[in-house]
Amino acid sequence: MENLRIDGERLWASLMEMAEIGATEKGGVCRLTLTDLDRQSRDLFTEWCEAVGCTTTYDAMGNIFARRPGRNNDLAPVMTGSHLDTQPTGGKFDGAYGVLAGLEVLRTLHDAEVETEAPIEVVCWTNEEGSRFAPAMVGSGVFAGEFDLDYAHGRADIDGKTMGEELERIGYKGEGCGGREVGAYFEAHIEQGPILEREEKTIGVVTGAQGQRWYEITVVGQESHAGPTPMAIRRDALVGASRIVTEVNRIGHDYQPGACATCGMIISRPNSRNVIPGEVFLTIDFRHPDDGRLAEMDAELRRLAGKIAEDGGLELALEQILQFDARPFDEDCVELVRQGAVRGGFPHMDIISGAGHDAVYMAGVAPSAMIFVPCEGGISHNEIENAEPEHLADGCQVLLNAILEKSGAK
Repeated sequence: MENLRIDGERLWASLMEMAEIGATEKGGVCRLTLTDLDRQSRDLFTEWCEAVGCTTTYDAMGNIFARRPGRNNDLAPVMTGSHLDTQPTGGKFDGAYGVLAGLEVLRTLHDAEVETEAPIEVVCWTNEEGSRFAPAMVGSGVFAGEFDLDYAHGRADIDGKTMGEELERIGYKGEGCGGREVGAYFEAHIEQGPILEREEKTIGVVTGAQGQRWYEITVVGQESHAGPTPMAIRRDALVGASRIVTEVNRIGHDYQPGACATCGMIISRPNSRNVIPGEVFLTIDFRHPDDGRLAEMDAELRRLAGKIAEDGGLELALEQILQFDARPFDEDCVELVRQGAVRGGFPHMDIISGAGHDAVYMAGVAPSAMIFVPCEGGISHNEIENAEPEHLADGCQVLLNAILEKSGAK
């Protein structure tokens, strides 16, 4: 086991082939959840896993599980994975790296004819990004009991198509979701931030993830003609929304260190150049590693948004659609990642995840940990997202080392 090594060139080739599904002109990937492109990526992943002797199944959320049997299949599986869906202007590595690093582990074990005591499963989670269907991480969330299945199936995109309907359409709507034991869960991912690159470290030993809250806000005013309507009597929904956006940004700066506050989506109606906007929809994303400070940010948002609406003669609907507290990862699994980095001789450091990942929900039902590798400039959710092949290979090697230890390989 000490000499077992993954094939970095094969991992890179798989990433590049997967990136062709939904490839954009600027070198990124647009592969939205439950689209035909998503189906193609799922089919390819399934084909690759079955080629190395794995059985593949999918559940009621379309989460795909590729299972490699162990000597004792009564043991709970050691699981690894991530997601294949992307942002509309996403990159080649966010999510796909974790899925295909898991595939490379399967291929390496298959080639070397290694037996593990416990079975190993590589999972592809549905709708991690939340870009087509909000909220994010719904597939792993249902599996972990954070969301109700009917709620998830009923989530609709901007065109009114639901997740349940689209799962059925692309042929990935199975039976049941969750309710079974997982021995451990590991997830490899690009950092999506600049810390590892800045500190010249190859491996981030992720000790936990910060808390998050997502909101959807609708501001309603009065549509009216842009010319004859005096400024003093206007009920401009976009002006009210813009004031909320400004306050959100200020809150993010005021709650340092650690706070992040983002308005990522805004829709103004009727969106005509000579009509005062009568309704605006916007989204807010709050994050903080301290749950108490995150709660203070929440309270301040609600107070200020209410005052802005009152001052502008506007109606306000504010709905929180996602919340998870800051979550530490399992100490033993984190230590296995750390030992895997030491064994490989890779420069490493402890790090907190600034982004939400499926591992956050999995940590609620199984011992879990994550492995970060650097991405160029810390840039992600962008078509120019990039990572060095050797860093990706090193992270995959750490993943292999951790899985070998946890699964009882001999």
